[in-house]
Amino acid sequence: MELNENKNPNPQQDQELSEKAYNELVAVRRDKLKALQEAGNDPFQKTKYPQDAFAADIKKEYDYLAAEEETDRTVCMAGRMMSKRVMGKASFADLRDASGNIQLYVRRDVIGEEEYAGFKKLDIGDVIGIKGQVFRTKMGEISIRCTEVVLLAKSLLPLPEKFHGLKDQELRYRQRYVDLIMNPEVRRTFEIRSRFIRFMRSYLDQRNYMEVETPVLNTIAGGAAARPFITHHNTLDLDMYMRIATELPLKRLIVGGIDRVYEIGRIFRNEGMDPKHNPEFTTVELYQAYADFHDMMDIAEGILSGAAKEILGSYQVKWQGEDIDLTPGWRRLTMVDAVKEYTGVDFGAITDDAEAVAAAKAIGVELADTADKTWGNALYACFDQKVEEQLIQPTFITMYPVEVSPLTKRSPEDPRLTERFELFICHSELANAYSELNDPIDQRARFEKQLELRDRGDDETEMMDEDFLTALEYGMPPTGGMGMGIDRCVMMLTGSDTIREVILFPTMKPLDMPKKQEKAAAKAEPAAVAEPAAAVAEPIDFSKVEIEPLFADMVDFETFSKSDFRAVKVKACEAVKKSKKLLNFTLDDGTGTDRTILSGIHAYYEPEELVGKTLIAITNLPPRKMMGIDSCGMIISAVHHEEGVEKLHCLMVDEHIPAGAKLY
Repeated sequence: MELNENKNPNPQQDQELSEKAYNELVAVRRDKLKALQEAGNDPFQKTKYPQDAFAADIKKEYDYLAAEEETDRTVCMAGRMMSKRVMGKASFADLRDASGNIQLYVRRDVIGEEEYAGFKKLDIGDVIGIKGQVFRTKMGEISIRCTEVVLLAKSLLPLPEKFHGLKDQELRYRQRYVDLIMNPEVRRTFEIRSRFIRFMRSYLDQRNYMEVETPVLNTIAGGAAARPFITHHNTLDLDMYMRIATELPLKRLIVGGIDRVYEIGRIFRNEGMDPKHNPEFTTVELYQAYADFHDMMDIAEGILSGAAKEILGSYQVKWQGEDIDLTPGWRRLTMVDAVKEYTGVDFGAITDDAEAVAAAKAIGVELADTADKTWGNALYACFDQKVEEQLIQPTFITMYPVEVSPLTKRSPEDPRLTERFELFICHSELANAYSELNDPIDQRARFEKQLELRDRGDDETEMMDEDFLTALEYGMPPTGGMGMGIDRCVMMLTGSDTIREVILFPTMKPLDMPKKQEKAAAKAEPAAVAEPAAAVAEPIDFSKVEIEPLFADMVDFETFSKSDFRAVKVKACEAVKKSKKLLNFTLDDGTGTDRTILSGIHAYYEPEELVGKTLIAITNLPPRKMMGIDSCGMIISAVHHEEGVEKLHCLMVDEHIPAGAKLY
């Protein structure tokens, strides 16, 4: 039996292959491979093919050909067969190589009877090599008249027909290899990423910066306020941290006399995942002796505007529905001025801590529980909660409070502030830079302050780094330094809405693994066609569960009935910035207007695993401020204790229940 994979066996075009039909296709392909191997023609024994031409180059070079015009150019090409149209004695196919697609024309009387029969048995997705002459068909398409078709690798799994339209969009990120096969436009994203990094290297190299590499594993996690990943070195019997920044090693090199230094490297932070955050990401950090944060602003602007012009051919980009203008001459605004402009509160006229905190509270801004109630923390909270979300066009926000800038030099004009900037484009932070703190005494005092915050429960504060303090005591010259998030820069240049689109292999929650017995059976019989086994209920041990005593006080029915319990669909979910507990839900409650509810369940769930779920919420509670955000309702969860440890499960219901359905 030979199945035609160009037709969907399911009458509804948007449905994927049924499991039975899919298994049949896989079995047929494995049978074909077995027959080839038994005939002594195992494609996996071939080690190379003399590829000497590419689709895009051939199309460009012979664009002048008229219809049915021939050439004497013989080419050898290789790639994946993406379609096949068999028509008796002649067939057409599409070959895709690294540069694009080109049409193949295969005739039985040209390649021979046996070879043509072999070609007809090829499947969509097979990797082939071809030899032939370039010509233009009667229909006007540049094509290759094949004299040879060689199978180089057998595709044992059929390609999806509408991969981009799969209901489970996460499959694109889990199987990036299939995503790249089925969606050629995805490749362009990563070509832009590669070109951006290449441009950045060239930009810095031309300015006499030296590229270096620093350790990924460290005994101290420093250089940023972030929670690290912890691993263990067996030989030394020592816990180590995966780096959360490259800052402190690079500054040591400035002390050592490498006056201009940079590193492009992977950073690891044990934090939540959302459209702007992945636990591992890529940054560039650069440091220049005898420079300050103004010089870093010039470099940030030069890299991003220059890259846009060179790669995209324009300073104009579209990102997150906004038209962004990257033309050089970006706005530079102090944090005090930004808060005054967007909220009306003038922190420049406030000198008292209590007055500053009161002014923040008056506009609905709350300080973090672990933060000291100071002028600087109040200023930063106002900016963070009220201003950042309004910054669309490229804007440098400068002069940050010293409380949130432990590695930054104080401003000579106002010691409450530091010479620091962050670059914001379309509500997103793309770069962070300082006039670096080089006073070892001041640096020690700030590290000690960070330790106090850590003792209060803030595990994202800086650790004490005695060796770095020793380096500073040898003398570090005045230095400007900057970190830039490469992933977010690429998001902007490609118009991507989520960081997963610009990371080839983003971090994903593992899918449930099959039982060991099922896995072993599947390995022993890879070609077997079988119906899915019935699910076996997982045994659950409730013997150690402790629940709170039931309430003895009765609530009258009328009071209870006023609580409006509704089914809600999670459209989006992300961690609340500066909060370790809160998740911010965007919910479909059936009204047509999105509902925002914050819930302190981040210790139990990552945001990504809740998107698409159907939850239960109370929707008629009055809005309440949480980290400056109005929370309009309450997500319902089930809480219990096991051996003194609190456990929580978010109440999830059948996805067939529509948004807005009322609970009785």
